[in-house]
Amino acid sequence: MNTKLSTTSAPDIPTNPDSATSLNSPISPNRSGEESASFDRQILDYIHRASSTGLYEIRGLGAKRRVPHFDDLLLLAASLSRYPLEGYRERCSTKTVLGTRFATKPIELEIPITIAGMSFGSLSANVKQAIGRAASEMGTSTTTGDGGMTNEERDASKTLVYQCLPSRYGFNPDDLRRADAIEVVIGQGAKPGGGGMLLGQKVNPRVAAMRTLPEGVDQRSASRHPDWTGPDDLAIKIREYREMTDWEKPIYVKVGATRVFNDVKLAVHAGADVVVVDGMQGGTAATQTCFIEHVGIPTLAAVRQAVAALEDLDMIGKVQLIVSGGIRTGADVAKALAMGADAVSIGQGTLMALGCNRDVWFDDGRPVDARADYAALGAAPGTCHHCHTGRCPVGITTQDAVLEQRLQPAWGAKHLRNYLKTLTMELTTLARACGKQDVHHMEREDLVALTVEAAAMAQVPLAGTNWIPGR
Repeated sequence: MNTKLSTTSAPDIPTNPDSATSLNSPISPNRSGEESASFDRQILDYIHRASSTGLYEIRGLGAKRRVPHFDDLLLLAASLSRYPLEGYRERCSTKTVLGTRFATKPIELEIPITIAGMSFGSLSANVKQAIGRAASEMGTSTTTGDGGMTNEERDASKTLVYQCLPSRYGFNPDDLRRADAIEVVIGQGAKPGGGGMLLGQKVNPRVAAMRTLPEGVDQRSASRHPDWTGPDDLAIKIREYREMTDWEKPIYVKVGATRVFNDVKLAVHAGADVVVVDGMQGGTAATQTCFIEHVGIPTLAAVRQAVAALEDLDMIGKVQLIVSGGIRTGADVAKALAMGADAVSIGQGTLMALGCNRDVWFDDGRPVDARADYAALGAAPGTCHHCHTGRCPVGITTQDAVLEQRLQPAWGAKHLRNYLKTLTMELTTLARACGKQDVHHMEREDLVALTVEAAAMAQVPLAGTNWIPGR
């Protein structure tokens, strides 16, 4: 008997493992040209770079990943059940007062939009002066950042908040008294639990002298304050600052958004007049990418937890809340206030208004192409995050004597002022549309969410329903 199998009756068993009828995936489509979801090109680049250098990546600015954000909320404008206000005939107040709990001289601002702490060192002296000018013209405050106070910044800023960080770099009790408020920084949204960085290429002679550092050497700050190990010690430190300033200055406590509910409660118990909560979309001059993308919680979730903590302590209206981290537009500001914030703080938006990631810089009003300088960094306008290198093509995040002249204080102040003015107009336009005579009258009832995730984080209804996830 012939036992040889017929080639026509035998099943096809292909040798190509990518075939649609391979033994491993008999009915799957051909995936030979498809990248892995877990090991895509971005992860492969990361692994190849890590295996080649043995170093982690350091960069500036904030998280690039998509997370639930204020864009996922909508405002419910007035119509028949509520009446909108006429924009050209009915006033909408933006006055904001911060530090009313214990300070004898609370801060009074014209708008609820403040400038976040960004140090001289990470930014040039010209930029710090431009920020101070613009903030003063708009009647709002700016903040020193790490590394101390410069005379240019103090002279340009009508209202200046002095930051006290774990590094103690540039800390000066006399400057503390010269400030209008004090901000004790526990953490930042871009790197909660981590210290600041200033790479050696930005430690020029002036920066080195202010921070008592050797020139050209990388600086890495401590991740926690050396003066305390817990909230009881923080209360002692806050009382010291109050006594140093005769109880005049408001004391802020700033935390990176992680365990927000408990952190806000502890800050209030320690004696804070104002709590600043910085979400994970907050920016930085330099830190590890793993911090920026993988530590902390989104601002949208953080603001709701912060407000819940103040409600739980019956401190709404007594302790003010400033929210930061990814605030970009007047709509973002309106939604943050509606969720319960008293003010917002902007950092990256400030840099963009000054020309960050712009393809030109201006020499006496004439545009000069900066694209070649971006290319030299391996970047392009719109994608640059090379703040840490000190080679900023538009002269913002640099200490180079030539590059810093690309941002002149008068030009920078004008553009930042225009940006802040636009945010304020958008904010009041939206508040009036919701029927509010004061931007601080906006409330959670004015909000709905577009996604289940945003509804759960913000604790507002999913649009078109009365359903709040988790309730």
